[in-house]
Amino acid sequence: MSGAESFVPTPLMLSDAARARLRTLIEEEGNPALKLRVYVTGGGCSGFQYGFDFADEVGEDDAVIEFGDVAMVVDALSYQYLVGSTVDFEEGLAGTRFLVQNPNATTTCGCGASFMV
Repeated sequence: MSGAESFVPTPLMLSDAARARLRTLIEEEGNPALKLRVYVTGGGCSGFQYGFDFADEVGEDDAVIEFGDVAMVVDALSYQYLVGSTVDFEEGLAGTRFLVQNPNATTTCGCGASFMV
């Protein structure tokens, strides 16, 4: 093998905090088939906004990204806006929430829930 190694980046990451919270929520729901659905919709103060939901069914155009015992589901339209992002979970003064750290966002709002590309 030559000195150069092949590297294929993971298109979407899930932080350790988000994995732990997702495991807890799945246990509380009592349904191990649940996955975290991450999506992008039009709206918000910056043009697009993130959304999170549970999915126990996967659509034909959904991408499933597995992280051991938990997984995320992203629809084809949202996927293009989320490539390279990390989904995180935080607890703080703003409450508890999943959030997206998106390197593709050129502008974000103060709450971090909407963005512009």
